[in-house]
Order: sequence, then structure tokens, then C-alpha cells
Amino acid sequence: MENIEIVGVLGELADLLEIKGSNPFRIRAYRNAIQTINGLTQSLEGMIEDGEDLTDLPAVGKDIAGHIEELISTGGLSRLEEVAAEVPRTLAELVKLDGVGPKKVKKLWNELGVTTVDQLEEALEADRVVSLEGFGAKSAEKIRRSIEDYRKQVGRFLLSEAEVLIQPLLDHLGEIDGLDELEVAGSFRRRRETVGDLDLLACAVEGSEEAIMDRFVNFPSVDRVVSAGVTKGAVVLRSGLEVDLRIVPRESWGAALLYFTGSKEHSVALRTRAVRQGLRVNEWGVFRAPDGQDDEESTDDFGERLGGTEEEEAYRILGLEWIPPVLRENRGEIEAAEKGSLPSLVRLDDIRGDLQMHSMWSDGKASIEEMALRCRELGYDYLAMTDHSPNLAMVQGVTAEKAKLQWREIEKIQGRLEGITVFRSMEVDILKDGSLDMEEEILEGLDLVVISVHTLMDMAKTEMTDRVIEAMRHPRADILAHPTGRLLNRREPFALDVEAVLHAAAEFDVAVELNASPRRLDLSDVHVRRAKELGVKVVISTDAHEPRALGSMRFGVEQARRGWLEPGDVLNTMSVEAFRSWLGRRSESQA
Repeated sequence: MENIEIVGVLGELADLLEIKGSNPFRIRAYRNAIQTINGLTQSLEGMIEDGEDLTDLPAVGKDIAGHIEELISTGGLSRLEEVAAEVPRTLAELVKLDGVGPKKVKKLWNELGVTTVDQLEEALEADRVVSLEGFGAKSAEKIRRSIEDYRKQVGRFLLSEAEVLIQPLLDHLGEIDGLDELEVAGSFRRRRETVGDLDLLACAVEGSEEAIMDRFVNFPSVDRVVSAGVTKGAVVLRSGLEVDLRIVPRESWGAALLYFTGSKEHSVALRTRAVRQGLRVNEWGVFRAPDGQDDEESTDDFGERLGGTEEEEAYRILGLEWIPPVLRENRGEIEAAEKGSLPSLVRLDDIRGDLQMHSMWSDGKASIEEMALRCRELGYDYLAMTDHSPNLAMVQGVTAEKAKLQWREIEKIQGRLEGITVFRSMEVDILKDGSLDMEEEILEGLDLVVISVHTLMDMAKTEMTDRVIEAMRHPRADILAHPTGRLLNRREPFALDVEAVLHAAAEFDVAVELNASPRRLDLSDVHVRRAKELGVKVVISTDAHEPRALGSMRFGVEQARRGWLEPGDVLNTMSVEAFRSWLGRRSESQA
């Protein structure tokens, strides 16, 4: 059982215990243990196999260690079953709704008998929720929207989650003889921000197909076998993730990889192009269509085989450059490949600094120096320490007085550290009227000002757009962070005219952030590409709250690549000298 699955079970148990009204110290113990597990770089299962004592981990006591060992050895947890006998497990799904915490779920259950999302929706329609103490019309409307978002997201996994869940299966299959190639295709290979299922493609030595399929369906984390043929199979993992396997011969590997990577729109466009050239392209290869057959649908006779052993070969036969999987969405990449004008996409190695992160001065879990040291280990030249402004009282944001104290600490750290520059910065809240949540004196003293919306996210589209643009108009605003406020699989973007905001960014010379947190990836790939078209600089930042999270930069880079960004489009590919020059852009223009 993977760490992510263990965290899911312990989180469900903590939610049910809180709904039940159990000892708050016990509930906090579970949540602290979850925080520890999320920060691990090695698997709990591997630690147990190596004979390590889990109670040596912070916040993991004897009982929780026992739970973890039981989950790994049996796949289940008796304590969860005990609690579920008193509190319906479906209530844990309600906690996933934005704005519905365990306390509200308990009230809905006790007073309205609501135990499922469907029942909650019925209660909302009958106006029974609005009359509950602590809810009201505004809360009821927010829950209604949350349910709509939930319906869209059911069965979808974050890209980062899918990576964790599929890797053990890849390792499991990789140990078998007769396996030549193994690749995750589909939306996963295109690096879409969420995936519904995974498409595994295997290239097998002839005669080994049955052994590969047998190993696939007998993977220990398989909950249910959907199908198992000689070359096609499908399973559902314990996590609920469905994985399909297709086994192909070597000669068809490239064509099959092209076919199963998609997207549907890209594949249709390629097949249409092939038909115009008297060709056929399918999962078996690229063929010259038999005389008199110019449709793409097959008889058993595909015609003369021209190639398809490698992807590059298939594209070349169609008169195209190889197209990176991240671009295969039929958004002009085929035309660009024909002309030889595909973008030279930004790479992780191009990133020179991280321009949003948090320390213990607000809601981070590490010191400024610890974050800086990790940035240096990652090969960066600079970072911006962007703790929250005071409007976010729940995270104890940095006041004007604290800001000056933080600057002194940064100066001391800078004096001790070589090879990394720490910029004085702050993530400043955009208030309701578009003003910034910090005194002008402090804004003037910062090297970099990051602005963002964290409150009042239910404003109407026009008002929210005006609010954001007004904030961008401020002469000290440098970067607009996570512009649409979305949380993938949790919260939809707030109402915002992104086109108008991007035009304002171009006018005011404000960069926009592509937040690399796998739960945000905000802006979307489409909006990122529009920023490029308008000449707006994009910043890829992690929004890390601990050193480990700085590693999520790669997800932001992949999203940037999906948006056709090249190194020159990304602000934090600049050298530290060039970045300093950019920070002084307004004073230079005014002079």
C-alpha cells in the first residue's frame, strides 16, 4: 500500500472521528501523522521491510504505527470499520465539499439525516439546509456550487496522485522477462492536470504476452479485474484508479504509442491528414491505402506497411516533425510541425529561481534559511520569500512591523549563504476594493511584490475582474499569483474575465503566475498560451510551504510546456542580474 493510500485511510478515519465527536487530541494526532507521512520521501512499506520503527517518525505513536502496519499487511483497517459501524463512511465524502467541514457534516447528519451527497442535494432543493443554525442562504448556495464541482471531479485523479499510484505497478511489470518497452500513454503522457484512468502500453517479446498479462492482473494493489485477454486487459486499483493495458509487437510500438497517447482531437486530425495523402494511420502502423479504399476505417487489409516502429517514423511519413506529447491537443501543433516551427519548449533546467514560497513567518513549516538551502541544492540562483500579508489572519500573516524584522533576518541569512540570492518579498492580499493589504512604506521596501486573491471568492465576475485589475494597476505590483484561485478536484476557478486580466497585465507590465502546486496549476494551459500571445511574462513558482514542496516545480514546467511556453516567455528563467533589471523596469521607464 502506497503512502498516498495510507494517508487517505487515516484522513477518512480522522474525519469520521471528528463527525462522531471523539477526543479532539486523538483527531489531531491522526492529522499530525498525516502531515508527517506526506512529507516522507520513502515508502512506509519499505521502511517496515527494512525493519525501521515507525514510532521514530514525528507524530507517529504506537497506535498509529499499528494502524499503518495493519493497512500494509491486510489492505484494511479494523479501527475504521469500528467507527464506520457508528458513523456512515459516506459522510467522509461530504467533507470533501468546499465549505463543508466535519462540524457542518455532523449537523447535517444529526438534524437532517443527510449521509450522502445525493441526499444533501435533495435537502438543498427542499430548502431544509438554509434553515439550519450556522448555515443560511449564502452557505447553502456555496454548498450547492460545491456539489456541482464535485460532480465534475468524481473519478478524476491529480496528475501527481496518478504518478504515485502507477509507479509500483510499473516497477512490478518491469521485473518480468519478455517486456521490451513499457509506457504510460493517454492524458498522463500528455501531462494533463487530472486523469480519469491510465493507459499502459507494453511492447512484448513474442510469446511473452500471457506472462505479462498474468503479472498485470495479479498486482497486489488490484481491487478488481475488469478484463484479461491475451493482449488487452483492465483492472481497478484499490485507490479506484482504472488502468488499461495493451500489449503490442515491436513493429507497431511507435504507431501504438502515437495512437494511445491521443488526444482524440489530435488523432482525428492526423488520420484526416493521412487520408488526404492516400495513407492510413492506426495503432498497428502507417499504411498506404489499397487501391479504391481511401477511407480510414479498416478492412483487414490495411495496405502496404510504410512504418510505425517508432513515433518519429510515423510522424515523418506524414510529413511532420515529431510533436511532443504535451502539445498533442490539436491546437495548431500539426500545422507548426509541418512548417518546422514547433516551439523550443521550456525545460526544468531552464528555471533559475522560485518566486513564491512561505516560511514559518506565516504558514510555512520551515525557516527562511532551510528554504534557501533547498533552493540552492536545486541549482537555483535566487528565490523570493513571499510570506502572507496580515489579511489572512488564520495564517498569522506578516504585519508591517514583522516585515521589517523579517528583512533583518534575510540580511543575516544572505550574509551566511553563498551562491543564492534571497529577495525580500510578500504575497499581498488583494482586498475587496482592489487595494493592497500592506502599507506603502513596506511595499516600497520590498524587492518584489506578489499580489493575490484569498478571500471573497464568490464575487460576481465583473466585480472580481475590476478588483484584480485595480490591484494590478498599483505601481508596486509585480506578479499576480494563482490568478483564478482554483484548487483541482476541490474548488472551481472563481468568476474572472481572464482575457481582460491578461490584457491588463500586458498594459501594466505585471507578470502572471503559473502556480506549480499540483493542486493548483493555475493558470490553465490555455490561459498560459494566451499570456504568451499577448507578450505577458509568466512566472512558474511552487508556492511551497516546506522544502520538499519546492520539488513540485516540474509540474508547473509541464503545464507551461502544454501552453507552448519557451524559456524567453518565463520570467524566472532569467539570470539574477537580468531579473534585477526587470524588477527596476518601472523606475527606468519613469526616468
